[in-house]
Amino acid sequence: MKQRIMSGMRPTGKLHLGHYLGVIDNWVKLQDDYDCYYQVADWHALTTKYDKTENLRQDVIDVVSDWLACGINPEKSTVYVQSLVPETAELHIYLSMITPQNWVERDPTLKDMAKILKTKEGMGTQINYGLMGYPVLMTADILLFNANLVPVGIDQVAHVELTRDIARRFNNVYNTDFFNEPQPKLNNCSLICGLDGNKMGKSFNNDIKISDTPEVTAKKIMTAITDRSRIKKDDPGHPDECEVAFKYWKIFGSESDINTTRCECENAQRGCADCKKMLASKINERMAKIREKRAYYEEHPEVVEEIIRNGSQKARSEAQKILKEVKNIVKMY
Repeated sequence: MKQRIMSGMRPTGKLHLGHYLGVIDNWVKLQDDYDCYYQVADWHALTTKYDKTENLRQDVIDVVSDWLACGINPEKSTVYVQSLVPETAELHIYLSMITPQNWVERDPTLKDMAKILKTKEGMGTQINYGLMGYPVLMTADILLFNANLVPVGIDQVAHVELTRDIARRFNNVYNTDFFNEPQPKLNNCSLICGLDGNKMGKSFNNDIKISDTPEVTAKKIMTAITDRSRIKKDDPGHPDECEVAFKYWKIFGSESDINTTRCECENAQRGCADCKKMLASKINERMAKIREKRAYYEEHPEVVEEIIRNGSQKARSEAQKILKEVKNIVKMY
């Protein structure tokens, strides 16, 4: 039996290269060796955007379309939408009953989201009940399929530890060994900053989307920050001080590309504008097949919707088995 993996994303619209390089590319590689469950976490989206749901359904379609274009295979992985597996909510209730309040309050994911909310106009210091329960709901996502592993970045390990704590407490309270204590599986992926050198994100307007056209990509790349100390084209450049462009070369270029870029930059043989034009071409070359597939799903949303329905039904069938065992353990009627 393959070990089981569970992971997910909130639907925030069309995904960018940060999602592809940091998460999705890793998911694709895991498909052959693990039993993978990949979730679009639409309930989690409501914790902070409960009043902005006008695009939620399209956001779900866009996320799944990007996953499929990047290589997530519904024949290998179970692709589903959180709200289409209502057993998640019931398990969340059972887990919330045994989770101490201070465990939730110390969760770093919750703390980070609370800080973000406090900076938004009109939110003040209020945190809604759903956001307070976010860590337990995320634990329910994982334990609903009794996952063995959760692929995460180093900054998310603490949440997996909370999931392990809750699984262990459930087993202790009910004198069972039913739930696995899932282990974090650290991503070994390329990280990419935004065009301005900060974290890439839609809200920062510094991202390159998976679905962007070659023309849009080239235009965006021309705004990328380079070596701030280089004033003129014939000034020698400093690739290691290039805040964005050379970092992108390290991700999208071959070893030969990287060495040539470094040499020509340091010897003032290539200006920053020309360098970024060449970089855009390299990125577009890497993304061409993915974008071709993405365009197909854009034109055939019914195909995406069928994949969502089938995957969610498959996920729900498995979830019902797990939940039945949980209810028996808890001695529910």
